Amino acid sequence: MVYAIEAKQLIKIYNGKIKALDGVDLTVNPAEVFAFLGPNGSGKTTLMRILTTQFKPTFGEAYIFGFNVVRNDAEVRRIIGYVPQETSVWADISGFENLLIYSKIYGVPSSKRKRIIWDALQSMGIEDIANDMTKTYSGGMVRRLEIACALIIKPKILFLDEPTIGLDPSARKAVWENLTSFKKEYGTTVFFNTHYMDEADLYSDEIAIINKGRIVKSGTASELKQSLGSEILQLYLKDNNVDERVLRNIRGLNFVSDVILHDSQLDIVVEDVEIALPLIIEALRGEGISFEKISSSRPTLDDVFLKYAGAIHYHGRNYDGQ
Repeated sequence: MVYAIEAKQLIKIYNGKIKALDGVDLTVNPAEVFAFLGPNGSGKTTLMRILTTQFKPTFGEAYIFGFNVVRNDAEVRRIIGYVPQETSVWADISGFENLLIYSKIYGVPSSKRKRIIWDALQSMGIEDIANDMTKTYSGGMVRRLEIACALIIKPKILFLDEPTIGLDPSARKAVWENLTSFKKEYGTTVFFNTHYMDEADLYSDEIAIINKGRIVKSGTASELKQSLGSEILQLYLKDNNVDERVLRNIRGLNFVSDVILHDSQLDIVVEDVEIALPLIIEALRGEGISFEKISSSRPTLDDVFLKYAGAIHYHGRNYDGQ
């Protein structure tokens, strides 16, 4: 099988000492939507720039549909689309004119440009504003225009670096609805970085989490959430006086799957919250640990991110604590 993306032991070292990637192995299937998650500085953008032939790896190899990203870089660029975080369109010309420039860059024959440009505009739902100046577009419309520029060549794989960063929820939804329709029509593989866990949960087929240059966990959203257990108790401590000995004691309880301390928040993964809650409260009080509130929730992708990469938000049921 030829993978859409295949990375083998990729290492990237900057300035001879900063290891941005530390042995990344990764495969992405054709026509798959793949989410790549990680904290700032974890190596997400570095990997994407290697896969899109902008950077060369220090060690290891990567392939796009069988083409080596270093030795066959020209072939790779002919079959990929790439939308960076930074603005990649011109504000003082129209949306149509932006696409016209990109069609020339991509080498689209002049006889086919107009049809291909309108196809791309329609794919992202912005044909009605095609002749308006780009500086009059909203942030969501600009992002859709940038993606339309990348869709001109009907890429086999589309790379998106934070595709909806800074957009409001309705604009984010519109971007993904258009992307999903395009993928279904053309069978395009989509590889994207994001800090929005809900996007990864809703739209991806597979997810990988990278931290400090290494992929620390991968799987479907469902598999990743199931890896944490059935429920999470979140205790908001009055004083952060939980040491490693206390954490070991809590982990040793037979109904506890995992314990994570994050600042003044203690997260305890359990199979049955109703059984575990009173026993955990008793154990904490026996250690002289007080708390302000206890919440519980089913594991979310945010919880998975905290477990493997270290930053999160929570939602769940609340209990009064003492």
